[in-house]
Amino acid sequence: MIAKQRSSEPFFWSLFGAGGVVVAFIVPMLIFITGVAGPLGLLPEGALSYERVLTFATSWPGKLFLFVVVSLCLWHGVHRIFQSLHDFGIEKANWQRWVLYGSAAIGTIVAGVLLQLLG
Repeated sequence: MIAKQRSSEPFFWSLFGAGGVVVAFIVPMLIFITGVAGPLGLLPEGALSYERVLTFATSWPGKLFLFVVVSLCLWHGVHRIFQSLHDFGIEKANWQRWVLYGSAAIGTIVAGVLLQLLG
């Protein structure tokens, strides 16, 4: 009997799906709050002040939120690029997996380290 090799695809598809949720729901909200509501004065006075945002970013819930948003967006993007290579007729190769998923892994590690150094 030939043993079937386990695939790593379910792991990357789960990161892709979780990243898709973040990209679909969280990122537009962040863009609206920081790019539309803040500049138009729709938020309370000082809601996006440097001190308040820094306090959020240095708290554990804030660090976790920023880490999840950054890392899942990275994983979603690289998986979409990897799957799009097949759509363009480029044969999937192991080196492409290593480069793309490796860059997402490095970006995730860098985001984690920078958030730890933040405070």
